Amino acid sequence: MENVEPDQARAALDAVEQARRRVAEEVGLPRGYWWAMATAWVVLGAIGDLGPGWLVLAATLIFGAGHSYVASRLLDGRRRTDQVRVSAAVAGHRTPIVVVGMLIALVALTVGVAMALDADGDRSPGIWAGILVAAIIGFGGPEILRVLRHWFRA
Repeated sequence: MENVEPDQARAALDAVEQARRRVAEEVGLPRGYWWAMATAWVVLGAIGDLGPGWLVLAATLIFGAGHSYVASRLLDGRRRTDQVRVSAAVAGHRTPIVVVGMLIALVALTVGVAMALDADGDRSPGIWAGILVAAIIGFGGPEILRVLRHWFRA
């Protein structure tokens, strides 16, 4: 280590930083998380359209409690796979904020689409809005999270 040239040291540090960035880009939530949430989204839409008020309230509370439990274990984005657990410094401290913001936007989208469908006379606006947003979540959740993390430097 005593005979290391400054340009060699710089190249080594650059390689380390590049590797750290690649690992940080992989931070996220497991694919199963997204598909489970997408399924729950459709079920909530169906219950909202077809079920009695008390069932809608109960299902929403159960979904919220279940998601809260799962999210408390996964929301930091550090355990995307069982093989690697990334440190909090690499994962970033804003990932939970980005995920919660994304969920709020998806709820707003669901409500907006359902209201538009209802105004158009659709008899099952919650189901169709739920299916649309579920497709977005299931197919694009990880990619959307990756882009949002980049935009917000999370």
